Amino acid sequence: MSSSYNIPFINKIYRIILRAFFRILFRLLGPVRITGKENIPKEAPYVIAMNHVSILEVPFIAAFWPIAPEIIGAADVWNRRGQAIFARMYHGLPVHRGEYDRRALAIVIDILQARKVLLISPEGTRSHTPGLQRAKSGIAYIIDKTQVPIIPVGIVGTTEDYVKKGLSGKRPVLEMHIGKAIQLPPIEGRGEERRKARQRNADRVMAHIAAVLPPEYRGVYANFEELL
Repeated sequence: MSSSYNIPFINKIYRIILRAFFRILFRLLGPVRITGKENIPKEAPYVIAMNHVSILEVPFIAAFWPIAPEIIGAADVWNRRGQAIFARMYHGLPVHRGEYDRRALAIVIDILQARKVLLISPEGTRSHTPGLQRAKSGIAYIIDKTQVPIIPVGIVGTTEDYVKKGLSGKRPVLEMHIGKAIQLPPIEGRGEERRKARQRNADRVMAHIAAVLPPEYRGVYANFEELL
């Protein structure tokens, strides 16, 4: 794989600082529990696919993953004062939600060709409540173009009252459950048939995320076994 993707030196320094900051912050707020570390590939490229309840999953995974992943974020994050600072320091990739963002997809493919790790939420947006939402097909498109493995990750505890509980001394628990690597079947057909195949693959990814989450977090993928 050849790629022109490169991370500016200053952002590499910022990443070291940010990852250390969030590791300390989360541990101050409450216990951190991580299972399935043995499922993390020793070599990149691969995609981390996570559930997305609040703004906390991204810094949580980025802080505690063995290496700093590349991160996709909704473009409107770059317009929110607090989040924008972190997004720019980290050198995240803005994606225009609900649009076919050709430039962003090209960069994503470039990232994986550069043998990096990519963090993505197949749901495409926060759910604000623990239940999983239906996946967008974008992750299936990315995997079809790159054929890299996917690591399903389920995060528990990142509800929107997490910080408030932590600051009040309640010591809320954050959990990261890492599933085994999966490979998606090739997408075949044309037109509508191909679109449906992409959605099936996206749903398969979500089913594997649901499998490492407790029942109350599975949402529309409560019957995830049917998709595995």
